[in-house]
This record gives sequence, C-alpha cells and structure tokens, in this order.
Amino acid sequence: MLLSIIYIIGITAEAMTGALSAGRRNMDWFGVMLVASATAIGGGSVRDILLGNYPLSWVQHPEYLLITCVAGVLTTWLAKWVVKFKGVFIRLDALGLAAFSIIGCQKGINMGLPPSICVVAAIVTGVFGGLLRDLICRQTPLVLHQELYAAVAFIVACLYLTLQHFAIDENITIITSLVVGYLVRMASVRFKWRLPIFELKVEGSVH
Repeated sequence: MLLSIIYIIGITAEAMTGALSAGRRNMDWFGVMLVASATAIGGGSVRDILLGNYPLSWVQHPEYLLITCVAGVLTTWLAKWVVKFKGVFIRLDALGLAAFSIIGCQKGINMGLPPSICVVAAIVTGVFGGLLRDLICRQTPLVLHQELYAAVAFIVACLYLTLQHFAIDENITIITSLVVGYLVRMASVRFKWRLPIFELKVEGSVH
C-alpha cells in the first residue's frame, strides 16, 4: 500500500515535470500529455517490453495513464506554481525514483529472473522515463550527465535484493530502500555528486 501511494505521487510529479519540458518546446495539449505520460510511465513500459511482461502496467491499470494526462494538463495552468516550488518536486522526484526502482526490482523477482536482471529492470524503470522525455523534446538526456540518477536506482535495487536475501521483513525492506534511495539522491543534488565523466577531446585528425 505504501509503495502504491508513493508510486502515484511519483508519477504525478514526473508527469508535471514532463509537462514543463513540453511547455519549453511550445507543444500543444496533446504534446503535453504525451511527454507527461512518457516521463511518468515510460520507464515501466520499456521495462515490461524488454522483459516480455504483458499487459503493460498502464494497460492493466488505465487510471495511471489518466493521472499522468490530467497532471500534464493541470501543469499548463499551474506552471508558475510548479516552477516556484521546484524544491518540492525535486524531493518528490527523489522519492519517486526510489519507488520506481523497487517496483522494477519486484517485477524481476516475481518473474523469477536472476538478481542482475532485476537490477537492470530497476534502472530501466527509474531512468527511461526521463530519457524518453528528453529525446521527445530534443534535448541532451539529463540522467546521463547530471547528478547521480541511474546510480541511485542501482543502489536501491542492490539494497532491496540484499535485504530480501536475508529475509528481512518486507515492509522494513521497502522503507529502508526508499529512505536510502531518497537520501542518496538528495545528497547528490545538494553536493553535486557525479560519476566520473568521459571527455574526449580531439585536437586534430591524423592523416
């Protein structure tokens, strides 16, 4: 129940941030709803397609698609407030990232997949929504060069699997993974933690 509530909060926040990106590209309402939905539930959709898990989560629960579309349209009216309370949305995004990662990991476990694939499922669920948003809006994917994002999904998934391995109570496992994921993500934003960057400089071609 706790994870479901956080998931709904997470997809709502993600949808609103996606709508802002659509607004910066001067998209119409259809474009806003498309980008909002891709941002919020795109990661789970890509995960399910890769794992062959059908029906997709938003097909099985169409209310998720409705929530993201409504959140997107509402953002067109509340954009100034959304921008004003950016800090709140960063926190909700951090909580949503942790929740998405746990859900992705659970999907893999329920399908009987090995731990490594469960971790991949968690990362895909956590980051591919943002990737789709940036690709649709024709901008460099932020999750690939900004603060820790995919790495947070990796940490959450590994922690969740470890606690599961030692048969820790499910509620404690979920809450611990959520808290750790949230704290790591917020610390990365606060202290600008990043993975090592590969920067290729070509000064001249060799003839």
